[in-house]
Amino acid sequence: MPTKVIMPQMGESVAEGTVTKWLKKVGTRVERDEPLFEISTDKVDAEIPAPASGVLTEIVVKENETVPVNTVVGWIDSEAAEAAAGEAAAAKVQAPPAAPPAARPAGRPVLPVPPAAPVAAAPGPAMQAPAPPLAAIPAPPAPPPAGKARSSPLVRRIAREHNVDLTQVRGTGLEGRISKKDILAYLAHPAAAVAAVPGPPQAPAGGRMVFTGPTEVVPMTPMRRQIAEHMVASKRTSAHVSTVFEVEMTRIVELMARQGEEFERRHGLKLTYTPFFVRAVVEAMREFPIVNSSVESTNIIYRRDMNIGVAVALETGLIVPVIKHADEKNFLGIARAVKDLAERARTKHLSVDDVQGGTFTITNPGVFGGLFGTPIINQPQVAILGVGAIEKRPVVRQDAMAICSMVYLVLTFDHRIIDGALADQFMGRVKALLENWEEPMV
Repeated sequence: MPTKVIMPQMGESVAEGTVTKWLKKVGTRVERDEPLFEISTDKVDAEIPAPASGVLTEIVVKENETVPVNTVVGWIDSEAAEAAAGEAAAAKVQAPPAAPPAARPAGRPVLPVPPAAPVAAAPGPAMQAPAPPLAAIPAPPAPPPAGKARSSPLVRRIAREHNVDLTQVRGTGLEGRISKKDILAYLAHPAAAVAAVPGPPQAPAGGRMVFTGPTEVVPMTPMRRQIAEHMVASKRTSAHVSTVFEVEMTRIVELMARQGEEFERRHGLKLTYTPFFVRAVVEAMREFPIVNSSVESTNIIYRRDMNIGVAVALETGLIVPVIKHADEKNFLGIARAVKDLAERARTKHLSVDDVQGGTFTITNPGVFGGLFGTPIINQPQVAILGVGAIEKRPVVRQDAMAICSMVYLVLTFDHRIIDGALADQFMGRVKALLENWEEPMV
């Protein structure tokens, strides 16, 4: 029975979605709940599972096409899969017995002998080989880029449980995607299922461009289009002003050096700087609640809940998952939330709720070496904090030179409701909390 594959509604306010990649080709069998295609909406990117088991008989909506929610994007036919399996079984029953195998050198495996077929002339320059039948074995997929292996969460869980490096597993899915069958085959016969040696790494997004003429026209990805629209709208909406503070991080750097390994051993997650900045912002917002507000016409809407968005850089752009009720969490709770959201953002497993409801945003260009930047406000919020690189620099302390770990923090704020004096007072409080850190990392 044919089954519709539809564009899901990823949240009440989401009206459309873009198919960014099909993970299966027409004519291939899929299992229910197996990742089938990827979508991008104005809220979140996600992998969409197959609604039923069967053969993907038609792709209605091609990659990079945007359609309304509940639109049919493809069809899966379970009867076609059963028919193909029945034909294969019948062919096996009717096939004549195979000839006795010829003598072979010791140790070489016996390979099945295919039925004789007419020899076709090699196609010339203007000829094309005929398309393979539905049940034909696909050609081996190209290996993924070095250091990467496309797979589902189930495959990654099996790999963790058996301590398997997925880059060593041959994927038989589209573009070398590793399926459950592939990982189980590797566990049964590691030598036979090992991946081919990957070629040279491909240029990352935004890297070196290969030109075939004077110019190259590349369409924006759906995520890049949405980022562009939101940033331009924010600049039109808010009166952007930025203030820069230099903060000494020596106390926190030394604390991480002393307790980082113990923290990871006790709690199972690597200690990073992000939870320190989130906690400092939350505590400072208690004293300056207007930083946690928004503007609606001529009204200021103060928010009781402190929902802190943390920007995560992806290959295709930027996404901002939100730590809900950050003011109710201690340091460990925030550290766990940061790790969970970042991992799910990079594996495209965020829900719509994970990226909604933010009241303040923290972005970290310093992870790429930037000293500071002037970030654009994430509407409808009224402020955003940019964190630069933490570096050792010579500074003056008590009329003497000292080498300290320093960072530039930049607050971009909406000057319609936040004055410069108040913004600087807020940042002064953040600075004091970080430089005199006292909260235990429990």
